[in-house]
Amino acid sequence: MILEHVAIWTNQLEGLKAYYQTYFGAVSNEKYYNEKKGFESYFLSFESGARLELMQMPNIPDNLNDTVVQQHQGIIHLAFGVDTMAAVDAKANELRAAGFPILNGPRKTGDGYYEFETVDPDQNRLEVTTPYF
Repeated sequence: MILEHVAIWTNQLEGLKAYYQTYFGAVSNEKYYNEKKGFESYFLSFESGARLELMQMPNIPDNLNDTVVQQHQGIIHLAFGVDTMAAVDAKANELRAAGFPILNGPRKTGDGYYEFETVDPDQNRLEVTTPYF
């Protein structure tokens, strides 16, 4: 069995699509639009085969994630894997230079990963990670 996709509601569909295309190599399908519901979405595909569905529709409540301190039950982050520690550092530097905050790291974790944490334009937490030995 595989994890087919994860979905994110957004109020800035085009901007979030551009972020994942620019910084994570996502390839988008054509926009789906349901005029009756005002629902719009894209499926973004990644090199691994994983997909991310970005969705927008009127009257969806704002995300209440606190990216600084608070954690909450449920899905808390998406993790993107790269091949080397140098690639983790390079992605952290690229995102920092583009104005995106690096919340933690890059650092070695106790469970064998080298990673950093950041947020996308909607404040969804992301990790970029690689195993270290």
